[in-house]
Amino acid sequence: MRTASINIKSVIKSKNRFDGEHYLNPNSFLSLALENNANSCKTLADIATVFNPPVFKRQFCKNTPNAVKYYQSSDVQLASEDSSVYVYKGQAKKLNLLVKQGDILVTGFDTIGNVRLVSKFQNDTCYANNVCRIRVNPEIHKGFIYAFMSSKYGNAQLNKNASGSVVRYIEAPGIKRTLIPFFPDSFQKEVDDLIKESVHLSEETVYALDEAKRLIEDFCNNPFKKTEGKSIGVVNSSLLLNSLNTRFDAPVFINDGVNWAKNLTRETVLLGDCKITAWYPGMFKRSYVKKGYPYIKGSELFLSDPFRKCEQLSRSKTPKLDELWLREGQLLISCAGACGLVKLITKEYEDKNALGSPVIIRVVSEDSLFTKEYLFAYLQIPAIYDYMQSLKYGSVIERFDISNLMTIPIVKPTYELSNAITEIIRSYSDLTYRAYKAEEKAILMVEQEIEKWNN
Repeated sequence: MRTASINIKSVIKSKNRFDGEHYLNPNSFLSLALENNANSCKTLADIATVFNPPVFKRQFCKNTPNAVKYYQSSDVQLASEDSSVYVYKGQAKKLNLLVKQGDILVTGFDTIGNVRLVSKFQNDTCYANNVCRIRVNPEIHKGFIYAFMSSKYGNAQLNKNASGSVVRYIEAPGIKRTLIPFFPDSFQKEVDDLIKESVHLSEETVYALDEAKRLIEDFCNNPFKKTEGKSIGVVNSSLLLNSLNTRFDAPVFINDGVNWAKNLTRETVLLGDCKITAWYPGMFKRSYVKKGYPYIKGSELFLSDPFRKCEQLSRSKTPKLDELWLREGQLLISCAGACGLVKLITKEYEDKNALGSPVIIRVVSEDSLFTKEYLFAYLQIPAIYDYMQSLKYGSVIERFDISNLMTIPIVKPTYELSNAITEIIRSYSDLTYRAYKAEEKAILMVEQEIEKWNN
């Protein structure tokens, strides 16, 4: 049960509402800590430029020198820095759509309060107009502002100030009203330094993964390029009859990744012939609780912080725990909807005793040559991602299963290459974990400092 003392000024400000639900719902209750200490806060409008670009008709285009990458609202919370969608640069500049390194982005439509700090990889890229831009004044520690906006107190204020009974939304005028606690400069700098460290480590993970993929592609010595427009080919009937699903489906046979694999001169081994274990845990009845095991759905697996809003499963009523645990070093491969996305489970999942969706394929390698690190990097090169798209089936929800996955051709590396890739990806895994922990610590510090006001 929640209880709180409400100042008469708050009642008048809320148009004389006396119902407890208005003040004691989770978002309002958390916001009270800042409203009751408004003298120790500043509004976001006082320390930053906050704006939404105008609504615009998107002019999508191909990747050319006159194009920029485009990200929609749902991309704000993703760990990935990349996008395959482009819009015209001229339109993006004219409408002030380009974001800058160091900008803080906040989603304000449907799912409210997802926050992103723009890295150097997304400098001068384009985000949707319903993503609010926050440009912090130069003298302010932007890392501190980002940590606060990412905290439960920042998120609560955004959701409290949002409008809409069917689809919730908030734009710059509402976001500007957010109260920002102003703690001693030394504390703000400590938080800011942690966020800077997290950003730097995250950028290093991008370089590490790119380097690993480059080494593999150079070793394969078989350049990959997507075909533009229509592709036409001839398929032998015996190939059709002997295919895995015995189906006449053009993408299975006319696919750039499949053609790339056919033209390889390096020795290949089917994934199923490597010393790996692959499994689905299978469906089960989920018992949700307020505090239990973090349950990571397939749609949450590729978020920058999947634990922030994930649901919790009962510790006593959840079956198949041995198959559901997310353990460091596992490879998870999405196999429904967006098929072929690969995730390497890092230490934070194991620290939190996280459970994963039962409909994601798990792969564990015990092979000294085809190590989990080598497979992780190899399965993410563009040619193999495209190859995996040829394995999909389903007219409503596209998917593939373990038997499809086992047919992927894996280029056999030298032990020298395998060891090099393994070391790079181990570094990638460590950097990912340290980046997560630094940001988590920064956000927790801010939340704990605010909670001291109530003690």
